[in-house]
Amino acid sequence: MKKAAAQQSAAKKTAAEKTAAKKTAAKKTSPAKPAAKKAAPARKAAAKKAAPAKKAAVKKAPVAGKPLVAPKKATAAVKAAPAKTVVRPGKGESRTALVRRARRINRELAQVYPYAHPELDFENPFQLLVATVLSAQTTDLRVNQTTPALFAKYPTPEDLAAANPEEVEEILRPCGFFRAKTRSVMGLSKALVERFGGEVPDRLEDLVSLPGVGRKTAFVVLGNAFGRPGITVDTHFQRLVRRWKWTDETDPDKIEAAVAALFPKSEWTDLSHHVIWHGRRICHARKPACGACPIAALCPSYGEGETDPEKAKKLLKYEKAGLPGQRLKPPQAYLDAGGRPAPPLGAG
Repeated sequence: MKKAAAQQSAAKKTAAEKTAAKKTAAKKTSPAKPAAKKAAPARKAAAKKAAPAKKAAVKKAPVAGKPLVAPKKATAAVKAAPAKTVVRPGKGESRTALVRRARRINRELAQVYPYAHPELDFENPFQLLVATVLSAQTTDLRVNQTTPALFAKYPTPEDLAAANPEEVEEILRPCGFFRAKTRSVMGLSKALVERFGGEVPDRLEDLVSLPGVGRKTAFVVLGNAFGRPGITVDTHFQRLVRRWKWTDETDPDKIEAAVAALFPKSEWTDLSHHVIWHGRRICHARKPACGACPIAALCPSYGEGETDPEKAKKLLKYEKAGLPGQRLKPPQAYLDAGGRPAPPLGAG
């Protein structure tokens, strides 16, 4: 009996030891379970990320028998590229660019006014000299209406030098400032007789030594009576070259020097005619006709005057004997049917 009880006790002890050993082994392996639990969410997240791609792939796949439809464009606002700033000619212009633009303006004006010439009527250097002196502070048209009577009565410097001042004043009265102009034309006539044998000199220094004769008048005579190039800086010329930014000078002599440096000497006389004609007909002092200007694209001052083409056309001026200030067509229209220049302005 005792032996049987001992065997049973030993068996229980052995079973207890086995149970304890199993529990110890279970405890050692139990930490691996949380790792498995942590790996599960990662797998689920990867599956969720892959799911939209599969859905998208399914959506993009075309369905048989149905037309393809382009996906809608993004509605996000797109910023437009900033507009380019248009720089008018003359702003930040290099010397080379200025010369090119100035010469192009002269070429364009030469096509618009191919018949440009002095608008004073004359038959010899003496008549041109006197007429130019009389044109100060008045129009060429008025001078052309006055000089025929003057030259008919006093055709030579000798005749005018010996004239009765009161009679000359009466003839010159329509020109304005007639007393001062009488002194000038009689004084220069006397100087021509006493110093130059009654002939008009063809040198600048001699011409400017005559009473009432400045550089402007001298260059008119030299360029148009003797064919010697010169720049005539009158009020029209001064106004336009400053508007075109050829120079900022205000003194006539400095303007002359600045503009002369932009052109070959051979072009000086014709350049003067082109600029003066344009100033009288289109680029007026008070209200230039910008909308009818053939060189608007080359002008830094475009917009100072009327830019509407139809309104600008009404500002164009065309002078003809007996019709001062008559407004007609643009200068290009002053050509005949064959494309030849029409009679010059100021002609009868």
